Amino acid sequence: MCRLFGLSSTPERTRATFWLLDAPDSLSHQSHRDPDGTGLGYFDADGTPHMHKAPIAAYEDRCFAEEAKEVESTTFLAHVRFASTGDLEVRNTHPFLQDGRLFAHNGVIEGLADLDAELGKDRELVQGDTDSERFFALITRETRAHGGDVAAGIESAARWVARNLPVYALNLVLTTPRELWALRYPDTHQLYVLRRAAGGQHGVRHLDHSGSNDRMRVRSRDLAGTSASVVASERMDDHPRWHLMEPGELFHIGPDLSPTRRVVLPEEPAHRLSLADLRPEAAASQQAAG
Repeated sequence: MCRLFGLSSTPERTRATFWLLDAPDSLSHQSHRDPDGTGLGYFDADGTPHMHKAPIAAYEDRCFAEEAKEVESTTFLAHVRFASTGDLEVRNTHPFLQDGRLFAHNGVIEGLADLDAELGKDRELVQGDTDSERFFALITRETRAHGGDVAAGIESAARWVARNLPVYALNLVLTTPRELWALRYPDTHQLYVLRRAAGGQHGVRHLDHSGSNDRMRVRSRDLAGTSASVVASERMDDHPRWHLMEPGELFHIGPDLSPTRRVVLPEEPAHRLSLADLRPEAAASQQAAG
């Protein structure tokens, strides 16, 4: 399945190095299904967003994903994609950018014609073909309707999708230069949060996170002396304080690293999809080793 990773060290800018597809160490890696795209989003000191993205459709793209990318930001967003909707093109590769915000999603939403109808003129926000970018457009519209309140926008958009469309999962991470939000819904996929004190559990160590099966690696020496919050699709190290988010829980880290968390979607999706309900390519994307 897709992998999500978000990090906030706000208000401190920190340097981090990302390997979006860590170079394999053995031939056993070749037995796993290759990812369909990788992406990294971050912000300049003036708030300008940046994205490095590539579909894994050629040798050159794999080299891009395996090369170390050292960037500096207050928030970071990384994603490894296994495609369920949309061709292997940059425009379908996460993260997506709208209204200065970055977004990545793990899951499947069906009934896209109904979602397009609900978006109306806001369908123009969508540049690609994915369910994820359409969902982001609905969040953007609802955030605008709530006066820029991102949490309210996420809750309103996710609630509409849960009530009206077939849903497998809506796990997401959304970032701005100073804030990070994450939603886990329903309980289909895991999403973890780590509130990491400076130096980690031992107080002296830099951050060095590595996902399973060589899919993503993140390192930051600056976090030996700076606290941070991390959201990820899996526990990425042996820190004992990784917390599995509740189904329907919306997590937020503000500019002062103060967290809020609340269950905003306590009910099941009205049209919950099982793995057996998905199209073969969508089902494969949700089971892929990753």
